[in-house]
Parts: sequence; C-alpha cells; structure tokens
Amino acid sequence: MPAIRIGPWLKPEAPIKNLGQIAAVLFAVGNLYGCVERQAVKGESELNFIPAKFDNLPGWSEDNHAEALLAFWRSCQALLRKPATGWLGKRRFGSVRDWQDSCKRLDTKNFQDRNHARRFFETSFRPYLVTRTPSGESKGLFTGYYEPELAGALSRHGKYQTPIYGPPANLKRNSDRYFSRAEIEKGIKKIHANPIAWIADPIDAFFLHIQGSGRIRTENGTVIRVGFAGHNGHPYTAIGKVLIDRGAVARENISMQSIRSWLSKNPEQSKEVMRLNARYVFFRRLTGAGPIGAQGVALTPGRSIAIDPKFLVYGLPVWLDTTDPLLARKPFRRLLIAQDTGGAIKGGIRGDVFFGPGKLAANRAGKMKQPGSYYILIPRTADLSS
Repeated sequence: MPAIRIGPWLKPEAPIKNLGQIAAVLFAVGNLYGCVERQAVKGESELNFIPAKFDNLPGWSEDNHAEALLAFWRSCQALLRKPATGWLGKRRFGSVRDWQDSCKRLDTKNFQDRNHARRFFETSFRPYLVTRTPSGESKGLFTGYYEPELAGALSRHGKYQTPIYGPPANLKRNSDRYFSRAEIEKGIKKIHANPIAWIADPIDAFFLHIQGSGRIRTENGTVIRVGFAGHNGHPYTAIGKVLIDRGAVARENISMQSIRSWLSKNPEQSKEVMRLNARYVFFRRLTGAGPIGAQGVALTPGRSIAIDPKFLVYGLPVWLDTTDPLLARKPFRRLLIAQDTGGAIKGGIRGDVFFGPGKLAANRAGKMKQPGSYYILIPRTADLSS
C-alpha cells in the first residue's frame, strides 16, 4: 500500500504474505482520521459488470496509455508466474491463461508509443462499468497515497534520535501482541531489533508507520528505501478521530496536512496522541524499483491503484473517472493498474491512487477524497457467460 496513504487516507498495513509482498499497505485517509470508510460497503455484497465500449469511457482517447503499459507489464511478471490452469480470482475475471496470453502480446519495443499502447488495450480487452448490486450505483470514493521522503542518518547522533527498526528477533515468539508503541518509545520494554536508520522528526517516523514505506535521505545524500516488514499486533487507532473528538481539529478541516500541523504545533501533546495508536510498524530495506505493492510488483506513480481484493483482482486495468484533487472541477481520468491494497480500502467501488514520491505527490494525495466511478478491462478471450 509501500507508500503513504493519505487521502481520507492512510490505510493500515497488511501482513506480508511472501517476500515479494511487502506491505504496500498503508492506510487510506479514512483510517488516518477514522471517519470515512466503513460506510462504503454497507449492503454491498456483489458487483455488476456492465459491458461498455471504449468510446463510452469518458476521456479515453485523451490519455497517454503508454504510461499505463509499463505498470501492466510489471503486473504481467506476477501473472506469468501463476499456474496457467484455473481462474484469476473468480471466473468473472477470466482464466489465468486468458491473462497470460494478453501479457505475451506485449511488445516492449513500443512501450513509449502511446498509439501502440492504446491499440494494445483496445484489442486485448473489453471494458465493463462497475456498479453495485442491487442498487446499480456506480459512484464510489477515491483517495490517494504517496511515498514519503524523510531526513535521516545511519547512526544515532545530533537530531537523529528516532529509530526505524527492523523486525525484532523475538517478534514471532509472542502469541498475538508484541510491545505497544508507548512501551517501545518510552523504553519500558527492550526490543531485540536493530535500527535501519535514525530519523530527525518523530512525526515523520509516525507517518512512515502509517504509510508502510518510504525513502530516507541521509546526510551525504544517499537515499535508502524501506518497506513494511511486520507490526506488533496491536489495533490501529486513527488519531484524526481523536483530535476531532477532543475538539482540536474541526471535522470539516480534517486532513493529513491539518493533523500534521497540529502535531507540529503541540510537541508535548503530540507524543501522547501518537502513542494512542498502539500499533508499531517494523521495516526492511528495499532494493530495486519500488515501492512494492501487495501484488509483489513495483508501483508506478500515477498509474497504480490500490483496490479491495475481496471484490477485484491484482493486475486488472482500471479506467478511473473522477476529478483532480487540486482542481476539483478538472476531470481526473486515466488508466491505472490494480496492484496494491490497504486496510482502509474497503468496497467494490473504492480505490487509492499512488502518486509517487515527493512534495507534489504528498500534496495531491493528501487532498484527494473524490467521488467517482470506474470501468475494468477484462481479456477479450475470457468466457464470462457463466
């Protein structure tokens, strides 16, 4: 979810299921302030896929589909490792072989050709509008997340006093829960873990825990990437909701930015508030492209989306129709690939767009909480008749 989830976001990390599946798992904004999510799936047990034509997709001809082709190619590397027999998730998405055949048609020599990319998707897939059963409603909530960059050092000194720990050696020997955030930070309990790095700002470290992954820029300019490697088993507490309940931040003003602002302006109280979230996250160093999503592949800025895997499947191309988080009246329409998930991403018409690293990405992600709808693309060879 690798990166930071903001939007009503910041979603909770998910456990690693294999070495390639680092918790791309952050939280969507709703989890951050704890007041958005759960209503999205009330009464939603199934989805309808309504056949459409590419000409029906709002803004389809205006997108640069080549940008999505790299993201889809990355998903193909995971799809091609699957046994060819059986279905991808459910029968309604087609067989694994259908998807593998589509992947094999990719021509990496033409990845930069937007016309080639558009033809590939149009000739390989059919679009379907996603609606809820039984209401037929196609609108849902779309948020954003990003990959943070923090100032840090490889050794503890000066302002670098907040550790980013690797997994403790005795983490698995605890039945359900390890030490709480407060116990670890106050030094009440000694943990058997080695710091990967030391961070200058404890608030940055806290948000790194929420987001599940990020970049640490050291004093000499070296950047190391870290990703989710486990947590202490304690429940996640949305501190945004705490601040609303205390009257510290008005509900209508709650956002990642307003929460961070309050924490920065109230350093003594901020420690107590952050420790109310007992969940503590441990990390591992990452190499290569990244961050890594729940599908086990590197995410592509602006082209990867986190979905609820109870309703959709990883590798699915998704045509998103919503509005820009910075210019609410400007359409935000593009092809994305479902490659990630997160604890706050619940429901069939729900998504979290990965905006990449940096301040602009953080700003876009932090302000994205848009209503919208989407179409999914399924291989033309798939038999969806039963």
